[in-house]
Amino acid sequence: MAEPMLKVRGLEAWYGESHVLHGVSLDIHEGEVVTLLGRNGAGKTSTLRAIMGLTGRRAGSIVFEGKETIGLRPDLIARSGIAYCPEERGIFASLDVTENLLLPPAVRSGGLSVDEIYTLFPNLKERARSPGTKLSGGEQQMLAIGRILRTGAKLLLLDEPSEGLAPVIVQQIGRTIRELKSRGFTVLLVEQNFRFAQTVADRHYVMEHGEVKATVTNAELATSMDRLNEYLGV
Repeated sequence: MAEPMLKVRGLEAWYGESHVLHGVSLDIHEGEVVTLLGRNGAGKTSTLRAIMGLTGRRAGSIVFEGKETIGLRPDLIARSGIAYCPEERGIFASLDVTENLLLPPAVRSGGLSVDEIYTLFPNLKERARSPGTKLSGGEQQMLAIGRILRTGAKLLLLDEPSEGLAPVIVQQIGRTIRELKSRGFTVLLVEQNFRFAQTVADRHYVMEHGEVKATVTNAELATSMDRLNEYLGV
């Protein structure tokens, strides 16, 4: 098998004196959609933030496309081709939809154009001139994802994209993730909604107390449900 696009080994991370990740190791291959599952506080978001260099001190190894990034600043990690869509979305309220989309710089060729993003998210096209404050939660999530698609990044880190959204919008986000996979994007997805995760992902890493406790492929789900229910508390 080809080398992983992202190879994380023994990742430790701290927020100040708080030690939040304890030796996380995972592989993401090009074109995969992989989820991090776990209860609140399991270390899922901290893993995404550590990959982007947004925690405090880090140790271990994070190799992206064959290059070690553990010592790089966050802006250089982003420019290497990794994009992060945080749970809080970070929409600029004073800018309209199109202005929000145009804000991030392109870091590589191959990013989607604004027209392509509007084809992917027709709701946004209808709201192109609406300020961020006027968007629904689902529209804000679409905008947050659309904004990173312009950058040319090929590895997308998505934190809880289904959180707090109506079922019909969750289905639309799921269709979008599958469409991005078909276009060659690679996605590492943090989710608490396991039913949603299993509709979009190839594999699942289960986290607890800042560690990876299990790896499950979709083909193994039927025989792994008891173990997953124990970890996820569902």
